[in-house]
Amino acid sequence: MSSIFTKTLDICQVGNPVLRLTAEPIADPQAEVVQKLIAGLIKTLKQSNGVGIAAPQVGRSQRLLVIASHPNARYPHAPNMEPLPLINPVIRSHSENTEKDWEGCLSVPGIRGLVPRYDSIEVEYCDRHGKTQTTTFTGFVARILQHEYDHLEGKVFLDRVESSLDLISEAEYLKLIQQGNKLS
Repeated sequence: MSSIFTKTLDICQVGNPVLRLTAEPIADPQAEVVQKLIAGLIKTLKQSNGVGIAAPQVGRSQRLLVIASHPNARYPHAPNMEPLPLINPVIRSHSENTEKDWEGCLSVPGIRGLVPRYDSIEVEYCDRHGKTQTTTFTGFVARILQHEYDHLEGKVFLDRVESSLDLISEAEYLKLIQQGNKLS
């Protein structure tokens, strides 16, 4: 599907009730409406320069997310990957080890938080062609996936921050990155 015909979707902000719902499973991953939603999520993600997005963030309470790591001003060391849609993802296992790092969210503009996440997760999901996949994600990509998965469970990263001292404004975060300071 050509992205020229796909519209950018409006992103719901924290406080919108859809962000607090447990998303519904998708019955037919290959349905045209699902494929259009995937295309809209990818276009919205690219235009917002984000690294991940979930269907609830655009007002659709469905179990669909897209991850697309790439280096940018907020994550200069992020690995490059093509957008990967995951339909009905389930985290099957995870490492015992966790690491805290900074996260932001398209639905929580202007704020970043230091969030603990598992270093490695194994996820079973349906790809956009209807095939079941099982993949292990590690490092930054595992962090993105856990962040987006939380949206499917009605959570935002603010729910995972351990202390209000672990919050910073986007502007201050970017200043520290530009100065080369380690933030965590």
